[in-house]
Amino acid sequence: METKPQGLTEQQQKWFASVRANLERETGKTLEQWVEIVRRDCKETKPKARTDWLKANYGIGVNRAATIFSVAYPETGWEDADALRKALWTDPAGVAILEAVEAAVAGFESVVTGQRKGFTAWSRKSQFAALKPAKGGQAVLGLAVTPDASPRLLEPKNEGWSERLKAKLTLASPAGVDDEVKALLKAAWERS
Repeated sequence: METKPQGLTEQQQKWFASVRANLERETGKTLEQWVEIVRRDCKETKPKARTDWLKANYGIGVNRAATIFSVAYPETGWEDADALRKALWTDPAGVAILEAVEAAVAGFESVVTGQRKGFTAWSRKSQFAALKPAKGGQAVLGLAVTPDASPRLLEPKNEGWSERLKAKLTLASPAGVDDEVKALLKAAWERS
């Protein structure tokens, strides 16, 4: 029953392994028992609803729920990064912004790209940036810097990515990934 999400740093892999390893000690049930419970009893079909069900019925938090669901429903996990990327980045204008950010971080040492359902993330030891599509062919870039690093930055609100990303900005086109944004990406990478 082993699944390994793609696009995780060594530190992130160790953390997920510790969640998995400590599941029985902390909940009284093995991973296999939890998988059996959710497959048998959870009638929800959407990931958030499944997580809410597990929390409401058993007090299981988001990270343990993700570990359980990654085994119970592997087709909904992070295993197919290409399919997740294709499903998320459907607007050609958004794809062009994604490619501009990818080009900006390409020269950074030890970068791990992680594709999630709702965003594309970049990490070194920890996540330093994430990008998600927005309406109208735009994209929202989250960075592991504080909003006071640039007047262009705002404080993120319920973005769904790492809490380490303390600032965000909306990019309207690939040209928005200018020298200032490249410098902000570099600063965020240096902190990770």
